Amino acid sequence: MGRGRVQLKRIENKINRQVTFSKRRSGLLKKAHEISVLCDAEVALIVFSTKGKLYEYSTDSSMERILERYQRYSYAERALLEADTEVQGNWCHEYGQLKAKIEALQASQRHLVGEQLEKLTLKELQQLEQQLETALRKIRSRKNNMFFDSIHDLQRKEKALQAQNGELEKKIKENKKAEEEGLSQQQQAERQALAETSSSPPDLLSADSTINVGTTQATGAVVEEAEQPLAQTNSSVLPPWMLRL
Repeated sequence: MGRGRVQLKRIENKINRQVTFSKRRSGLLKKAHEISVLCDAEVALIVFSTKGKLYEYSTDSSMERILERYQRYSYAERALLEADTEVQGNWCHEYGQLKAKIEALQASQRHLVGEQLEKLTLKELQQLEQQLETALRKIRSRKNNMFFDSIHDLQRKEKALQAQNGELEKKIKENKKAEEEGLSQQQQAERQALAETSSSPPDLLSADSTINVGTTQATGAVVEEAEQPLAQTNSSVLPPWMLRL
């Protein structure tokens, strides 16, 4: 038959309690050694008996080094937990402050647009009025500055356009002057050509007259017959205004 399950409670019999302590202590030390060997773990075991006697076990490293490592780890963990707790507390405090600021700003915004003014006192209404007057002065000043800037820009553009118009008028006058000079030169050339053409026929007439004189001196009887074809040739060569002479 197997051993029955032991009820976990304090053993009242002193002798049985001492025997159980010795057995379980040996088993606990054995299990600590096994887990350190099998799993390559650092194990430190400390047991105090009822009479205050110390029983300890540690792996190959010393007990002091393991305890120092435990203290560092526990201190870092406690510091981290405390930091997290402090950060959470700061967050809660900061959240409350930000929430209060947001509510105050929203209330101030509603007051500026003329809403929920019933709860304000006379002093608060006067302060609100001063704030609005100050804001209006700033707005008007900014508006006037923008007007002046726009006027200066328009004046500068106007001056630039006037300068462009002056340059264009100057170019137009120069082009007209050049065209007039070209026309005058062309007219002078035409007049000169016309004068040259009008001065050339008298030479032809003098040549024809010499021919007529020579023919009359050579042949006296045939002068009239020779003058008719000569007149025809002259009429074909000379211009009409010479024939009328």
